[in-house]
Amino acid sequence: MIIDVQRQVQDMMKIAGEANTTITEMKGVILKASIYNWIMNMTHIFGISENLQNLVQRDMENWVYQIQRCLADKLDDYKDKGNKYMNDNI
Repeated sequence: MIIDVQRQVQDMMKIAGEANTTITEMKGVILKASIYNWIMNMTHIFGISENLQNLVQRDMENWVYQIQRCLADKLDDYKDKGNKYMNDNI
């Protein structure tokens, strides 16, 4: 009877050891996956940030162009209207 209990305890310890090894391996895989995901997420965030920056820059350049065009049109409207100061500065 005591021998059976000892054998069962040894079997349980063996199973616990194998489970511990498996858990340790799983932690390693999860950690690697987390690092990989972190790198991929940072890459995606960086890409999104660059795309957004390019989009904003393009939009700003378009707005600047539109503003310059409006100003040029307004200045053309005031040109040659008999105002010497305006004509000298346009």
